[in-house]
Amino acid sequence: KTRFLAAAGHDILQPLNAARLYSASLIEKLGKSENEAIVSNIESSLDSVETILGAVLDISRLDTGALKPNLTTFHLGSLLKQIETDFTPLAKKKGLQLRVVKTSAFVKTDRNLLQRLIQNLVSNAVKYTRVGRIVVGVRRHKGTVEIQVIDSGIGIAQDKTKIVFREFTRLEDGMREAEGLGLGLSIVDRISRVLKLPLNVASRINHGTTISLRIATVARPKDHVETSVRQLGLPVVKLPSLRLICVDNDPRILDSMKMLLSGWGCEVETYASGIAALTHGKAPDAILVDYHLDNETGLQVIGQLRAKFGRDLPALLITADRSNEVRQLAESTDVIVLNKPVKPAALRAALMRNRVEIAAE
Repeated sequence: KTRFLAAAGHDILQPLNAARLYSASLIEKLGKSENEAIVSNIESSLDSVETILGAVLDISRLDTGALKPNLTTFHLGSLLKQIETDFTPLAKKKGLQLRVVKTSAFVKTDRNLLQRLIQNLVSNAVKYTRVGRIVVGVRRHKGTVEIQVIDSGIGIAQDKTKIVFREFTRLEDGMREAEGLGLGLSIVDRISRVLKLPLNVASRINHGTTISLRIATVARPKDHVETSVRQLGLPVVKLPSLRLICVDNDPRILDSMKMLLSGWGCEVETYASGIAALTHGKAPDAILVDYHLDNETGLQVIGQLRAKFGRDLPALLITADRSNEVRQLAESTDVIVLNKPVKPAALRAALMRNRVEIAAE
């Protein structure tokens, strides 16, 4: 079952990706109307499905060993800044304060896995905290930093601090406090073992919880250039006259993608294969390509289209494949990766990051 889920991830996420894109188009078309609440509820339900499926697929990949660490050196502070950006709106919605301590430390580990681990800890903290605040703290020790996620939530009994990391395990107090399947901390536990970063838990009932891990620090790379964290929650804006090519072998994905992008003012041509896309006559401003296609990969198609239209043609690879191998291959050829199901704000931000020239209105 575990191997099946890991292998079937692409097919499982395809229809969810289409539903996401259709929902986003519907929200933007309806705007403020009597149906706004219904559409918002659909979007909320899709969020829940995405969270559950993503957690199950992550567990499958971790258990089968398909998710291998990709060790890189990076600025820990920029990762934590992204956490702050992502979770501040969620904390504010519950009336909570989220504080993230700045750090200048550099570490060497898998950035994506560490980010997912901390995201799950912060998400859990927000979920089970009624009042007060969540602090993502960084304490320096000799040669290491201790990353702490501290909350003022409902707490965990001393004899229960280990069992909460089992999949599908939820304590009675937690079930009364919030919905869920009990997968978040299970993923945290698996990632910490993959990265060889043991977790430490300290908690008291009604006094909050602190979960921490230690990681070795490394010297700042000489070629490091600090970049600002980009906000993905962009307002709905038009991208007038932007010419795009979309390639995917699922007709629902193509239809929903065209609907969304056309709503932004783009000129969109859709194709089911690389061969079909090569018949396109006019050079596009950017291309959006699925990775798993029939008898070819998205990166092969991108290479073919760049050979025809120019090597500097901006490209986005849209895929349910979250493996480091695919990401590394894409990045080595200057291709931005977006994981399915695609969030519209992330898609818009990715187009902008590609420095696509947008005509002024």
